[in-house]
Amino acid sequence: MTDLFAYLRERPYPGRGILLGNLPDGRALCAYFIMGRSENSRNRVFEQTGDGIRTKAFDESKMVDPSLIIYHPVRRVGDKLVVTNGDQTDTVRDFLEAGKTAEAALRTREFEPDGPNWTPRVSGVVYPCGGYQLSILKSADPEGSACTRNFFEYAPKNGVGRFISTYEGFGSPLPSFHGEPVEVSLPGLTAREYADSLWAALNADNKVSLYVKLGDETVIINKHQEA
Repeated sequence: MTDLFAYLRERPYPGRGILLGNLPDGRALCAYFIMGRSENSRNRVFEQTGDGIRTKAFDESKMVDPSLIIYHPVRRVGDKLVVTNGDQTDTVRDFLEAGKTAEAALRTREFEPDGPNWTPRVSGVVYPCGGYQLSILKSADPEGSACTRNFFEYAPKNGVGRFISTYEGFGSPLPSFHGEPVEVSLPGLTAREYADSLWAALNADNKVSLYVKLGDETVIINKHQEA
């Protein structure tokens, strides 16, 4: 299995990433991070809400276009946890609350309208059994004329997780993540230890914010609010 911390250290720009899985003791882990290249993308922090987290501008006077960067990445829906890299979080929540599936929700959405990158929409759902789903909606061609939707479902497996991100690295346009979510080993760390280790593995120039949830514990790290 892949060492996620080493994997991230080797990739200066994975963009936005989701990690889901189970620790050796069976507890479910959820982590989400955002990175940014532009001043607008980097001018963000995570803020805890009643049902999860939201992104917000660190300096409101510098916010240019909030359309693709201000959203709720994580929302609790009953006994499920939804995590995504955009406002499709709300689409999935609405479908789940109506008794429908996450897959049905995401079939109404596609990649972000930011050509030529056509940033993929990555999403995850954690179920009360500890199992989880991951998905990626990405452009089928350089013109953004069609959407490819990939869905992956995993039963809980102690000490194992899966990681997916928007990009593979730098490029022009940015290369989208491809293949199945990366299988990674999950050692028996605390939420704070996971947060600190993931934060240290992310590129110092490009990282913006990080969220980790393990059991009842939540850890948030914002570059703009570091002591």
